[in-house]
Amino acid sequence: FNLLIGANASGKSNFLDALRVLQGIGHGFTIGEILDGKSRSAITEVWDGVRGGSARACFAGGHHETEDQDARPAPNGDEVKVEASGKLDGGGDRSWRFSTTLTPRRGRVARERFECGFRYDTEAADDASRFRYHPGEQGRSDLHFDATRPVIGQFTGGRFSVQREHAEAAGAVAALFANMQHVVPDPERLRGYSDARPVQRMGDHGEDFAAIVQTICQDAEAKDAYLSWLRQLRPEEVDDVGVLSGAVGEPLFMLREGGREFPAPVLSDGTLRFAAIAAAFFQPEMPALMTIEEIENGIHASRVKTLLELLRSQAETAGTQVVATTHSPTVLDWLEEEDYRITFLFRRDEETGESKVRSLAHMPRFVDVVRKKRASELLSEGWLEIGS
Repeated sequence: FNLLIGANASGKSNFLDALRVLQGIGHGFTIGEILDGKSRSAITEVWDGVRGGSARACFAGGHHETEDQDARPAPNGDEVKVEASGKLDGGGDRSWRFSTTLTPRRGRVARERFECGFRYDTEAADDASRFRYHPGEQGRSDLHFDATRPVIGQFTGGRFSVQREHAEAAGAVAALFANMQHVVPDPERLRGYSDARPVQRMGDHGEDFAAIVQTICQDAEAKDAYLSWLRQLRPEEVDDVGVLSGAVGEPLFMLREGGREFPAPVLSDGTLRFAAIAAAFFQPEMPALMTIEEIENGIHASRVKTLLELLRSQAETAGTQVVATTHSPTVLDWLEEEDYRITFLFRRDEETGESKVRSLAHMPRFVDVVRKKRASELLSEGWLEIGS
C-alpha cells in the first residue's frame, strides 16, 4: 500500500497518468489511442486516455530566461519518455528494464529499448522504422516495425523471428503493464444496473459494479468479509448486502437495513463509493496494481480510519499493490509510524516545474516533529512543503 500526498498540481495525478501510459502500452494500443482514448470494441472496454491527451502530454513546466530576462513559460517539448524496471518471477536473474520515448503529436515511437538477458533498441522513427534485436553477445537483426505502436507489443506478437524465450519475457512484462486497474467510481454508474453476464473485474468507473457484488455474494466467506467492511461504514446496522434483479435478470446493488431494502439509486455517493472500492478487493480477477485517487471523497472523517484499514489489510490479503492519493489531513493522523516509509510527499519545484518525491520517513526531522505535533497540522500549515 502506497499513499501519495501533496498540494494541488504537485504531480500526484501525473504519476498515475504515467502508470496509465504503461498500461496502454501493455494492451498494445497505438500511441494515439493511449493518449487520446479509444472507444469500446469486442475485445476491449472504453479507454479514456490521459488528461490533456496527445496535445498536452509533454512536459511544459518551469521557466527559462530570455534575452531581456523576462521569465516566460518554457515551450512544450515534442517528446515524452517513460521508463520502468523490475524483476520477473522465476529462477535466476530475470531483471528487466524498459524505456520508450514518444512524440505525442505525431503519435509515434521515437526510441524504445528493452533489456532482459537480451535487448532490442531503436533510434528515431521514420517511414522506414527499424529496431535492432540483440539475442546475445554477438549478432544483430535489423527489423521493421510499426512506429505508431510501442515495439514491445509487436515483439511479442509473433510478427518477428525472435527466440521464443525472449518473446515470452517481453510478453510477461507487457502483461504486467496491462494488469492495472484505476478505480475511479462514478456514483451515477454505480446506481445503474449491470449486464446480466458474469464478469471477473469491475470497470474503472464502476461499470459492472452490481455484477461483481453478485459474484461476491455467491461465495459465503467473501460475502461475510465484504459485509463486515460495509457495516463499519454505515451508522445503522447493515443486515445484508446483495442485488435486486431487473426485467431480464440484470443486477442492481442493494443494502438491507432494519428489514428494508435500499437499492443503489437511493444510497449516498459516499456509501456507493466506499462499497465499490471495497468490492474491488473481492474481484475474482485481481489486478497486480490498483490506483485510487482522493480516497477520502464522500467519506465522513470518522470513517477515514476504516478506509485506511481496508486499503492496508486488503492490499496485503489480495497481493495487489495499491497506490492511492489523498488531500485529507485526517488521513495522515491515522497513519502509524511504519506507514511513513510508504507515504510519499509530492512537491513541485518552483524553478523547474518538476515534481520532487520523497517518503515521509526520509524527510529530515519529520519523525521527530510529528511526535510533538500532529501530521494533519504539519500538512495544513505547509510545513511538509518547507521541510522537504
